[in-house]
Amino acid sequence: MKRKLEDFYDDHFFDELDFLRMRKNNPNPNSPPATASSYTFSDQSTAHRHYHQPTTSTSASSQQSSSPSHPDRFQFFVRLISQSKTLALYGKPEDKIKLVHEKIQSVTGIPIIEQRLIYQGKQLQWEHSLAECMIKKDAGLHLVGRMRSTEHPLVWKLIDLFVSTIYRLCKGETGLYLKSVEAMLVDFLDMTTKKDVHVSHFVSHLNIFQSLCAPAALVMLYMSPHKCNKELAEKSIRIFMSSCKTGLQKPFYSQCAPVALEFCNLLSRSAAQDDPLYKLCRSSLGSMVEDLRIGRSSRNYDGFNNRMCVIGVKDIFPFVSELAFKVNEGSGINLSRNEVRDFAAFLRPVKAAIKELPEFGGIFPVPMVYNLSCYDEEVKLLLMILRELLEKMRKCLEKVKDEMAMEEKEDGEWDQYLTILKVTRSIAKLFQGAEGMFWSNMKLVDVSLRYLIVRYAKKGEDHKWIIGHKDLLDFESRRHLVMLLLPETKDEDGELHEMLIDRSQLLSESFNYISKAKPENLRGGLFMEFNNEEATGPGVLREWFFLVCQEIFNPQNALFVACPNDRRRFFPNPASKVDPLHLRYFKFAGRVIALSLVHKVQVGIMFDRTFFLQLAGMNISLEDVKDADPYFYSSCKQILDMDPVIVDQDALGLTFVHEIEELGSMKVVELFANGKNIVVNSRNRKEYVELLIQHRFVTSVAKQVAKFAKGFADIVGDENIQRQIFKTLEFEDHDGLLHGSENTISVEDWKVHTEYNGYEETDPQIWWFWKIVEEMTAEQRKILLFFWTSLKHLPVDGFGGLASKLYIYKSNDSIDLLPSSHTCFYRICFPCYPSMAVMQQRLNIITQDHVGCSFGTW
Repeated sequence: MKRKLEDFYDDHFFDELDFLRMRKNNPNPNSPPATASSYTFSDQSTAHRHYHQPTTSTSASSQQSSSPSHPDRFQFFVRLISQSKTLALYGKPEDKIKLVHEKIQSVTGIPIIEQRLIYQGKQLQWEHSLAECMIKKDAGLHLVGRMRSTEHPLVWKLIDLFVSTIYRLCKGETGLYLKSVEAMLVDFLDMTTKKDVHVSHFVSHLNIFQSLCAPAALVMLYMSPHKCNKELAEKSIRIFMSSCKTGLQKPFYSQCAPVALEFCNLLSRSAAQDDPLYKLCRSSLGSMVEDLRIGRSSRNYDGFNNRMCVIGVKDIFPFVSELAFKVNEGSGINLSRNEVRDFAAFLRPVKAAIKELPEFGGIFPVPMVYNLSCYDEEVKLLLMILRELLEKMRKCLEKVKDEMAMEEKEDGEWDQYLTILKVTRSIAKLFQGAEGMFWSNMKLVDVSLRYLIVRYAKKGEDHKWIIGHKDLLDFESRRHLVMLLLPETKDEDGELHEMLIDRSQLLSESFNYISKAKPENLRGGLFMEFNNEEATGPGVLREWFFLVCQEIFNPQNALFVACPNDRRRFFPNPASKVDPLHLRYFKFAGRVIALSLVHKVQVGIMFDRTFFLQLAGMNISLEDVKDADPYFYSSCKQILDMDPVIVDQDALGLTFVHEIEELGSMKVVELFANGKNIVVNSRNRKEYVELLIQHRFVTSVAKQVAKFAKGFADIVGDENIQRQIFKTLEFEDHDGLLHGSENTISVEDWKVHTEYNGYEETDPQIWWFWKIVEEMTAEQRKILLFFWTSLKHLPVDGFGGLASKLYIYKSNDSIDLLPSSHTCFYRICFPCYPSMAVMQQRLNIITQDHVGCSFGTW
């Protein structure tokens, strides 16, 4: 029996969010639905824009009626897939499906021939009635376009069944197998995220997932008052997010991000911003978008898969604002580590998109921010966020400084400060003059900044933002940053690079072991043993580092030259090519020095300033060469300080050449083409001196420095890290790391950091021991320290900088024997000598330079 369209009355149009709200506010499937006036036809992408309902053939009076008058009529819902909207209809059990199609056409304009209604995974036939199709009150139908040649039919069928099952759960149907929802989602993810899936199929699968309103259905289930439904939805959403984050390569994130964004928007509006599931989805979205290139709107071209991205600045900036607000509320920083990471992640693509505005070159003059035509709202908000963050972090760091002076301090939230400071500085770089303001604020709280770096800066994090401002740091904080750049050593014997070296062939055999090894094997750790000696372990390794470095920098080996004014400092020898293998030895030297830093061994060597600056990629000035060649420095100073009139009279008789001694003979090198014919005068003498410096200290040793840097980079990872390490350090810092403390060994400090086993501090043997050490010469103390620990040089911070305390053990050996040591554990052992004279005689033997090594055991 055919009926008129007007018999289908009281029809409503609303969006997915309102549908979820209706379900939340009206969870009982047997209670009457909310009225049409409760809903707004909204654009899902923007929560604050509203539109009127579309014009329909239904009269205004009938649109306002709240419920059907006929007792047999019931309400059901039709999802309009292409618009992500829902149409609420009423009908009788005997109404034909074709009548439903006609009503949909009258409301949407979609031709009947193009419509296809799906219910419980099956297409509904025109001639069947609602009752025959088992459509009951509050049933959810899906309207999709008629598919003449449907791609991915299995995915369509799977997700359609997935969504319809969720709707039935939301209506309170019993007897459903709850695990089937999770199983269907897992099947979908297996088909979508498998490694061999083509990118176009991946995109199509996600489009189907969204088109069939699967995210909205899951969120609707999550809002269910029934605990089992809520738990099922939460687990399913977590599975989806985890699969996207861990099962996909980053290029696919641009396609997953819109789904994560939809989950975030739905949960934010339906649940709350402090909801754990919302936070999870927000964090997942942050991970997906942090490396994406985005535009202002959500129609940005993605070159990876030749399609338009659906994520833009307007989509993700609300999350920036939300997290910035949380940073600034309260007296401290209340964000968790994940929320701080999310804040930085969402900011990264926003800043990148804003910086690409051509009219400002990435830096905005602050007065013009309020006259922008593009990203106007976002740029203004970022400026406001920056000002609030600057004030907030200044106050927080002042609080850190105050609490550091207290005996008891609560610093649980301080571990987030460095990340927020880094984010704040990155925002400041967008605005003219703001970065200078940031660093001025940091200068006021530099003590707190140093403390935070030493305590909370972790390996694997990016600290380049602070490295360029060494003036704000001290040695301890700069050293900590360098240690974070170095690889960690390993103690597993199976992964150690083993070396068995003859002391008489120390340099050549060490060269063979180190230069021929793969860098990754050296980074894994070293196992060192001297031929025909029993001692092994870290103590022997420390001894080897010290001895091999002494050989590498021995001027007799022609690799390095000692500075005339400080024989502890070295720079590459321009004449090193007398050895055909000299460049390979420089690479070997770079590896050894890097390894000594990794193993925290002070080797008693220091670099000349010219060598250090080249490794840092910095220019060399005249003042920098003062120690390397005092005579050269003095001559250049005279040329620059001489009366210009005398210089112009050619009193110097100089041209743009440099005379150098090479293999016993003098050689003339032009500083530039035809330099021998260009006279040095008062106008070009500065250029002449600069070219001399460049040739004498850079050009002449460029190959040697490059090979040393390459060897160093082999150990630390790459050349960028190598330069970063030297840029992080002040020149004097490197002295401390490589050479160690230059102070005389303090016996009092030695005592404080020594513990006893078998002896008591009050025993006469202990009193005798320290009395004898106090009377030793500085060199004897160094030898004793070397015998005890395999270290001749302490760290800059003394005994407190060692890996552990030192130990004196009481042994049961004969009193006729000398003391022994376990250098690995910083342990010296001696028997209960009967007198101070006997102990002094034994200690005098082991503190002779030719005896005080090779006594150590494991």
